[in-house]
Amino acid sequence: MFYYPDRPLVIVNPTREDDLEFEIVVGHYNEDLSWLKQHHKECCVYSKGGSKNAPELPFTFTPLPNVGREGHTFLHHIVNKYDILADVTLFVQGRIDDHVDLTVDEMKERAMATVPGQVTTYPFRELELFDHWEGIPWEQYPCWKRWSSMDCKKMPDTPLELFQQYISESDRVPVAVGFAPGAIFAVRKETIRQHSKEFWQRLLDKMFLGEMAHVNPETGHYMERFWLALLNPDEYVQWDASDVAKTQRNKDGQLAKGRWYRTPTGAEIDLGAIRRGEVLDSPLSASTTSPDMPSSPETALSSLADEETIAEKPIDQ
Repeated sequence: MFYYPDRPLVIVNPTREDDLEFEIVVGHYNEDLSWLKQHHKECCVYSKGGSKNAPELPFTFTPLPNVGREGHTFLHHIVNKYDILADVTLFVQGRIDDHVDLTVDEMKERAMATVPGQVTTYPFRELELFDHWEGIPWEQYPCWKRWSSMDCKKMPDTPLELFQQYISESDRVPVAVGFAPGAIFAVRKETIRQHSKEFWQRLLDKMFLGEMAHVNPETGHYMERFWLALLNPDEYVQWDASDVAKTQRNKDGQLAKGRWYRTPTGAEIDLGAIRRGEVLDSPLSASTTSPDMPSSPETALSSLADEETIAEKPIDQ
């Protein structure tokens, strides 16, 4: 059991056996978790907000130091629960309604359909691409000013050096990788265990411990962009300009390899692209913008507003 002096009794996430079919890992700071209340028994909450912001009952939780953003939280869980991972784990932040428009029941249903090797992501945000291998040029993206203007711990290694060390294990330089904004995804334990526990521990140490144990390390933003490539490089690493899927979407309903959305430089607001109807069903490759696709999130939203008859397309996960 665990006590905060100024709070009622709180029980830390209990120890368990390797018999869970499903678990929701929640990276929490001070968010209202009422949206998860009906599923609290399936939640493994890690809270970094201290006693003042601790989750209210009925949630149990494990306190963690406020370092590393959600990437540290998720890696901490993988390392410490490696031998008793649930069959399927859904990784979420304490608030997701700015990235996902599904109910928890709908998210669970899609998660449980995940097969080994697959990573399930969720609308409404489309998958995006990352190709800033020498470092994120924060000054070119006013929409990310919130993060760059904060006290940010810079990483001495470039994203390319980290990628080559932990994903490609070679000196190859990819064109881009695809990622899920907000790092909200579901995966089976077999997919996590394609890498050893020692691998995940080394990654945790490198990204978020030691000199990088900081509330807003640059590696937190890198890790958000690396998850899918780590778990399924065949699908989410584009190695050269010709390495582009023939179809707009893959079998999971996601934008396929090389067709991920690119945040335009100079964007004042990062709304991403919205997975709805036909408006955003034209490809946006890692190297060019399709003439059929809106060139910015604002244009996309404007287009959607004009298309009153467009219906949501079901995504089969």
